[in-house]
Amino acid sequence: MSNPHNPHNASTVTADLASDAPQIPEPQVREVTAHSIPGGLGLLLTVIGVIVGIGLAVGGGIACSNKNYGVGVPVLVLGGLLVIASFFCMTGVKMVAPGEARVIQLFGRYVGTIRADGLRWINPLTSSREISTRVRNHETAVLKVNDAYGNPIELAAIVVWKVEDTAQALFEVDDFLEFVATQTEAALRHIAIEYPYDAHEEGGLSLRGNAEEITEKLAVELTARVQAAGVRIIESRFSHLAYAPEIASAMLQRQQAGAVVAARQQIVEGAVGMVEMALTRIAEQDIVELDSERKAAMVSNLMVVLCGDRAAQPVLNTGTLYQ
Repeated sequence: MSNPHNPHNASTVTADLASDAPQIPEPQVREVTAHSIPGGLGLLLTVIGVIVGIGLAVGGGIACSNKNYGVGVPVLVLGGLLVIASFFCMTGVKMVAPGEARVIQLFGRYVGTIRADGLRWINPLTSSREISTRVRNHETAVLKVNDAYGNPIELAAIVVWKVEDTAQALFEVDDFLEFVATQTEAALRHIAIEYPYDAHEEGGLSLRGNAEEITEKLAVELTARVQAAGVRIIESRFSHLAYAPEIASAMLQRQQAGAVVAARQQIVEGAVGMVEMALTRIAEQDIVELDSERKAAMVSNLMVVLCGDRAAQPVLNTGTLYQ
């Protein structure tokens, strides 16, 4: 099986990303910074406007009470209009919390985004929508799909992401939360059908054995899929990976058989080395001379003892070496 940290495998995976990534249309709108002033200054000016308007209205009322209508009526009207305008301008004061942004629209047209937290004053004729720019987690449900060999498997993933472009998130897709969830499931299914759960051939990529390369490809494919929504994928990881229940027992037997074969192969290789060493030492130290037939019998007995899964039963020979 290939090494998960092999740079050759990582470059091979990255080279295939361009062909796998879907073609996303160019965005019609991108985020820009909206024009605004500090909210404290805007609030202070509107309060001053209300006080001045009330003062003018009071002065106009006094002038009208003295029957000076030529001055009193215009001043009274001007004061009333100033009070109304000041209260209306107060609606332009918006509060932006940390980790949030406000998307500003003027009669339906996007004019910009405010990311600076605190009080900000904007054109009161505009409307604003809050959108979170915090880092988010999305965990998919456990999906049941067929791997590259056609075996049913279950898998799920956790994706860490955040909104990078607020304008694209709100105006390029209907619902960016649902869009991210749907595209995550689509990318996860696409990855699952491209690779087997366990690779049968030497050097092949598998979901279980090469999780680092596979999740790297999942992250890059997700980035290509959700870039239309102005979303940046920070990390993606498998949270669940297993064979489907209907074949889990059969695959477990297969894995156990593979483990037994591998163990037996290692035992046989060690036993052959020990027999070779024993014959060499006997010949070097001239302990006893063995002809080909005796050597074959000795090799056979040693291999049975060393490779057997039960304790050997010794047999004492009371005759000669050949009887």
